[in-house]
Amino acid sequence: MQRAERVAVDVPMPSRNFAMTRRMLLIVLAVSIVFPLACLVGYGYFDYQRRISDANDMIDRLARVADEQAVKVLDLNRQMASRVIELLGDSDDAQIRARERELHDRLQSIGGDFPQVASISLLGVNGELLASSFAYPAPPMTIAHRDDFLTAKAIRPQPYFSLPMFGKLSKIDVFTTAIGRSGADGQFLGVVTVALRNDYFSRFYRELTNGDRSLALALYRQDGNLLVRYPPWPPGARPTMHSAFLSALRDKQLFGHVRLNSTVDGVERLLAFRRVGDYPLYVMSAYATSSIVAAWRAHFLLIAALTALPCIAIWGLVLYSLRQLEAQRRAWERWQGEVAMRLSVEASTRQLQRMGALGNLVANVAHDFNNLLMVVSANTELARLKHYNDLEKEVHAVERATATAQALTRRLLSVARKQPLKQEAVELTRWLPAAAPLIDATLGDTIELALRMPEKLWQVLVDPTDLEFAIMNIAMNARDAMPHGGHFVIRCQDIRLGSSDTLLPDGEYVLIACSDDGEGMPESVVRRAFEPLFTTKLRGSGTGLGLAQVLSMSEQAGGTAKIDSVLGSGTTVRILLPRYRERGAQAGADAREPLPTVAGIVLLVEDNEDVAAGVTAVLETFGCEVRHEPTADLALDVLNAGERFELVLSDIQMPGKLNGIDLAEKIRSAWPSQKIALMTGYADELDRARRLGIAILAKPFNIDELHALVACGT
Repeated sequence: MQRAERVAVDVPMPSRNFAMTRRMLLIVLAVSIVFPLACLVGYGYFDYQRRISDANDMIDRLARVADEQAVKVLDLNRQMASRVIELLGDSDDAQIRARERELHDRLQSIGGDFPQVASISLLGVNGELLASSFAYPAPPMTIAHRDDFLTAKAIRPQPYFSLPMFGKLSKIDVFTTAIGRSGADGQFLGVVTVALRNDYFSRFYRELTNGDRSLALALYRQDGNLLVRYPPWPPGARPTMHSAFLSALRDKQLFGHVRLNSTVDGVERLLAFRRVGDYPLYVMSAYATSSIVAAWRAHFLLIAALTALPCIAIWGLVLYSLRQLEAQRRAWERWQGEVAMRLSVEASTRQLQRMGALGNLVANVAHDFNNLLMVVSANTELARLKHYNDLEKEVHAVERATATAQALTRRLLSVARKQPLKQEAVELTRWLPAAAPLIDATLGDTIELALRMPEKLWQVLVDPTDLEFAIMNIAMNARDAMPHGGHFVIRCQDIRLGSSDTLLPDGEYVLIACSDDGEGMPESVVRRAFEPLFTTKLRGSGTGLGLAQVLSMSEQAGGTAKIDSVLGSGTTVRILLPRYRERGAQAGADAREPLPTVAGIVLLVEDNEDVAAGVTAVLETFGCEVRHEPTADLALDVLNAGERFELVLSDIQMPGKLNGIDLAEKIRSAWPSQKIALMTGYADELDRARRLGIAILAKPFNIDELHALVACGT
């Protein structure tokens, strides 16, 4: 349980975006509603249009079949009428009456075998019935005033089709085909009529529609009068004479399609019509759109039901997920509150530990600096007592103390990652053997040092001093872990990283593995070994900066460091540094602006008076004239006043609105030809300075570095 708690503290708390997840679930819900609905609407629309198209095709086929049947019947009627007219010749009414018996038999033989024919009749010039295939002798009757007789007489020899009527002889519903007879001299001789059975056409139409009353077939005259229809209109019903269909008939269109509402029953129908041959008749087929809609609706509802089943399942799942998400959000908030409380307690405990470690660090650093200051103070007092004569021994002592103080300061800044780097391309095959004596001295006499590396290794770009400190820190930890002696082995090799747990980019690296066979570390110590100020040594025995400096150095060089340790078996510290490939000259960290070839006036910008006095004294020994300004703001005012200098040498960290880098940028912008260099003891914002191509002196620098900068180009 304690281990789980430590992991919770050491590992950053994971984040959960419940609002985004809820938004995505709502989007899924909306899409699962809108998309199937859009698909369903689209399918319904196209299915309806397809059904309308299929219905138009069907009624068109029915109209074609009805047309073919009507043409056959009417052509047969024409042939029968022609035979009868040929049989009669120029016979007048008297001659026909004289041959009534013969003509009755002949008329029966001509039309008696055809089911569509109700009767064939011969009418005289006055409309009197002279002979009939239906009855002998013909009953006395006349149709002199009927429109079929009068029209047939007027348009002879063209046939005339009468309106439907109830046959007086046949006692059934018929309509007649009447053809007027003319003599050789053109005089009117009478009319031949063929009565056609309405039920013959009705039966045929019923068979074509298979009894479907949503379908209708009919035979019309060109003037729009109905001859036969299936199913028949209710008794007394008369369609209007102003419909689009009847207008098409009167315009003598050969065929067409119409969609209209019936004036008889108010039903909307799709209607197809065709002219019957060269006769003044039309066949019509119609389909009620209500039947199409009913069939489409039933199919659409079935498809909608089948579509709704998975959609309902998805909706239920999304709604369930939303409820679970809300429950998780509440639980997450409670857990975060608990973790925050636990982290607060852990942070307070760790802060107390760090404050203790910080006190230990301050005490050790103060102790070391007091010793160094004691050396400086004692030798300064000796110099005064000697009246500043014969001071070589004392100066060397002060130099050694200063170097030790610089090393201690460098270590502190490196851990804080504020130490300016002096990175170089390092060949470990040469550098490491050269550093081995110092490492061996650090380990002591009881520990054996071994270097194991191939003949060739890739170069690395690193600050050699930092790398030396890092390996020495590891060596000191190994020495403390092996109080009775042992082995310390440094192995180097080239490796290529692919997918790994180091969080480094894939690429080529150089591995420096430092191993000892000492006491090892428990897992709890391994996890915190790289923490600044963390130490397992007794109070006053260590600062807790060693391994923190190792990790800091590795990461500043673009790599990392890892620790593997087994309690009782030893520890291995692995340093991974990226391979360095040399490039051509570039304006980078080591770029140096050309300086005047002769000594001139130098503008020194430094807020520390003692440092400024020391640098001024050194510059004056080079033959330079120095003007000192304590802040970058004042230095910029001097430059704005028109004064120019051979070199502007500025510190970076200073009080005021501008720091040294800000001053350098303004100088580069306003006076591009002005030479400028920077000096600093911190690494902050150095990348910004390097991008400007400005020379940088890392404090504390020696006189040679300053001389090389001032004398550059001379």
